[in-house]
Amino acid sequence: MMYLAAEEPQSPLLPVWPEIVIGLICFSIIFFVFSKKLLPVINKTLEERREAIEGGIEKAEAAQTEAQSVLEQYKAQLAEARHEAARLRQEAQEQGAVIIQEMKAEGQRQREEIIAAGHTQIEADRKAAASALRQDVGKLATDLAGKLVGESLQDHARQSGTVDRFLDELEAKAEAAR
Repeated sequence: MMYLAAEEPQSPLLPVWPEIVIGLICFSIIFFVFSKKLLPVINKTLEERREAIEGGIEKAEAAQTEAQSVLEQYKAQLAEARHEAARLRQEAQEQGAVIIQEMKAEGQRQREEIIAAGHTQIEADRKAAASALRQDVGKLATDLAGKLVGESLQDHARQSGTVDRFLDELEAKAEAAR
């Protein structure tokens, strides 16, 4: 115990030299082990992470470029589809106009056929009515003439000729009046 009492008290601000030497030796050993064993592993891991990040960025840029290319293709296809739809719409309108024109022409043709058939039928009915009227007027005229003369005018051939001549004269007068 004497040994301890003979020593002077150590200042807390001044380090003890044997502890500093031992600390420096331990630090050098640990630094050497870290620099030779642990630091290359850490550097290798950091390099791998850097390459992975750079590769990911390159892949992302490539994917973005490809996406932009696909977007441009999509826009081009969309524009082409719109152009094609407009062309088809125009063709359909033109075909519709042609069909409408054809249908109008067909309707006009049918109308004229119906009108012509009606005129033909009216003419045939008029001729039939005129013929029936001639016969009736002729019969009435011969009956009246027979009553006036006092004898029968039933001879058909003579009767028919007289009536026809009389009606022809009436028709000529009617046409002259027009």
